[in-house]
Amino acid sequence: MSAIISVFGSARLQEGDAEYEAARELGGLVAEAGWTVATGGYFGVMEAVCRGAAEAGGLTIGVTLAGWDHRSPNRWVKEERPGVDLFDRLRILVAGCEAMVAVAGGVGTLAEVAVAWNLMQHESRDGGETRPLVLMGRRWQGLGDAFTAHLIDGPRDTDLIELAPDPLGVAVVLRRALK
Repeated sequence: MSAIISVFGSARLQEGDAEYEAARELGGLVAEAGWTVATGGYFGVMEAVCRGAAEAGGLTIGVTLAGWDHRSPNRWVKEERPGVDLFDRLRILVAGCEAMVAVAGGVGTLAEVAVAWNLMQHESRDGGETRPLVLMGRRWQGLGDAFTAHLIDGPRDTDLIELAPDPLGVAVVLRRALK
């Protein structure tokens, strides 16, 4: 089975938005590398990444919510894996991947990044191998600076996150880490 890359991001972005199109490009690059995309399965970034991966012939996984019967996965999801609740959904996305990428998002995306980062801190402290957590785009740069300046973490902790300006930068980080 190919490596699974979990991607987090806003459900509010729409086709034509620059960040939607960047997420779509990212999905294509992930698929072209032979990896599988996993997302929350709905709209915005999730749709864009799945669409880009599907258009490039890749496999897409949507980790949806069992109780959200009023929502259907986006049409680019090839395999649906329902989570019981938001916590289960996040656990599936984080535990079941080889790398994680965050694209533009809001509070939900920030929560996903924080949980993923915290789990990576524990993996690192327990002597385990860490997986890449890449924050893509200019929106994350300011937060990355704030994390370093204001959180009570050590340099090893902030080194667990990588910033990439665009989909090509993410692809470079992933190729280096998943060779």
